[in-house]
Amino acid sequence: MAEPISTSPTASAAARGGFLAAIFLMATSAIGPGFITQTATFTATLGSAFAFAILVSIVIDFVVQLNIWRITALTRSNASATANAAIPGSGYLLAVLVIVGGLAFNIGNIAGAGLGLNAMFGLDPKIGGAASALLAIGIFLSRRAGLILDRAIIGLGLLMIAMVVIVALSSNPPVGEALRQSALPDVIDFATITTIVGGTVGGYITYSGAHRLLDKGLVGEENLANVTRASLSGIIVTGIMRFVLFLAILGVVASGVTLDLSSQVANPAAQAFAAALGDWGMRIFGVVLWAAALTSVIGAAYTSVSFFDVFGAMTDGQRSMATVGFILVSLLVYVSLGTAPAALLIFVGGFNGLILPIGLTIFTYVGFARSDLMGGHRYNRPLLIAAAIVCALTWYMGANSIGGIFAFL
Repeated sequence: MAEPISTSPTASAAARGGFLAAIFLMATSAIGPGFITQTATFTATLGSAFAFAILVSIVIDFVVQLNIWRITALTRSNASATANAAIPGSGYLLAVLVIVGGLAFNIGNIAGAGLGLNAMFGLDPKIGGAASALLAIGIFLSRRAGLILDRAIIGLGLLMIAMVVIVALSSNPPVGEALRQSALPDVIDFATITTIVGGTVGGYITYSGAHRLLDKGLVGEENLANVTRASLSGIIVTGIMRFVLFLAILGVVASGVTLDLSSQVANPAAQAFAAALGDWGMRIFGVVLWAAALTSVIGAAYTSVSFFDVFGAMTDGQRSMATVGFILVSLLVYVSLGTAPAALLIFVGGFNGLILPIGLTIFTYVGFARSDLMGGHRYNRPLLIAAAIVCALTWYMGANSIGGIFAFL
């Protein structure tokens, strides 16, 4: 059970650290290897028009994360428990979907880690993926796992942002054209939008930051203002990062470089970084992808296992072992798969985009009709209306993109 929040300076510093950790857990989960690979692939095929999908993903992210974080803080319960209390049985469905989606995502995350070490050192992707998965397991088995988890996510997140900014400044992208097409795109592709939304806010990513705050006891109406600010800060960080990464790759594509999207070993994001900065670009890409992948392995495992509680309360030790088991299963599936890593990373984003509307629908219902679960709090109506609109949009996009998503395999 979470410790009560004190008003002492030490407790205030701990609370700030908790909010910062939640921000970076959400941000690094949203900017994982799937998003990096998806961005390179779709920028190569759509060019500046992909800016529209980026903008849509940020708007959806804003609505989803703000509502999920706030309602989780008010209910003081994780997502599956809240869902079960609102609609009996729905929490089990949500848990199964998030866990399965998280497993699929984590296979892709481990694949991304392997690709990152391959770009840095020429290491076989499966060996690199295995080494990275074992490092993540080591973090969870540490006696100071919580502190190491928070510091690793924050440090790797800052490193990743700095590296992508360097490449964006070097590739000289057509910023004006990208801004125009973010509002008036030449092409709108629902499968692309659903995939990029799934890769940035679908599946487990929706709940990663909210559940981290829950574990740290930063909940209740007394913390609602801080939860709102933290959520907005995380969305701003991820939004800027998404556009900077897109611009970095767009500059390469606009210069006339053709990225290979067809071969079984295609790694379009690596090609873009290499085209921008040569051999150094490849090394920087490796660092960015590996950092994104490792933080996402940690985030996917941590958040997915947090949904296990709906099937029975777990001790901290049992939760740690379940997390280790979750990573090991992901690793074994990845090692045994014959699917190209880049194709896998695109598919899992789309798959998790199909899960998103289910959880958001449940939380929107809680906000509208179950104030009793939020301690009698009357939830912000404009935010709920926005959530209802996004619900309808994500259901529509999902229904219109299923075939396109599975085509990526």
